[in-house]
Amino acid sequence: MAPHRVRVEALAPEMLLGPRETRHLHVLRLNPGDAVRVFDGQGAEAGATLTLLEEGRAVLTLGERLAGAAETPQPVTLAVALLKGDKLADVVRAATELGAARVQLLVTRHADAREIGAQKLQRLRRVAEEASKQSRRAVTPEVLPPLPLAEFAWEGTLFVAQPGSVARLTDHLNWDAPVTVLTGPEGGLAEAEVAALTARGAVAVTLGPRILRAETAPLALLGALVATGV
Repeated sequence: MAPHRVRVEALAPEMLLGPRETRHLHVLRLNPGDAVRVFDGQGAEAGATLTLLEEGRAVLTLGERLAGAAETPQPVTLAVALLKGDKLADVVRAATELGAARVQLLVTRHADAREIGAQKLQRLRRVAEEASKQSRRAVTPEVLPPLPLAEFAWEGTLFVAQPGSVARLTDHLNWDAPVTVLTGPEGGLAEAEVAALTARGAVAVTLGPRILRAETAPLALLGALVATGV
């Protein structure tokens, strides 16, 4: 069985864990002397030894540095419109597994919500952290607070999923610069929103002949993207 993975703020000779991670170690019935793995969410990973486990407090001692799971040649951002219920959590979880470096939430004309509370945003960040543990990534994506679509800026190439487009992602993709993929809410982006993005250099691409749900489209586009960069 692979050692339990622990997210830490930074790799250091000794690392003090807070109450939440410590509770998890108790649940797993770990004991001082047991081996774990630590990662900082920025790509660094190492072995470690649990040297102290008390109520609400645990200490790890750093071991050998390890190679983290391979990442895409350039960082990938998923920009996604606000969705209802737990759909965003599902998207963030799968985007983490697929290799997104960050998730930017967007407020669009037809978005299911206009804002997100601090508590829900924090929950999405925890979802990303747990997904990076489960998928054995050394990187935990940032989950950024919502921006109005008109204020969204990007580096490199932006691909926008838009039904009716004829361009295919693979015809325009290269890994010379960061890549962003953007998907809209249920009902899609307004034509004026897509036009404004393409006027700024974005490329509208097809996801095939079918209309995908708002929580499916970002993962289909992200999956097609990262499959070319392994």
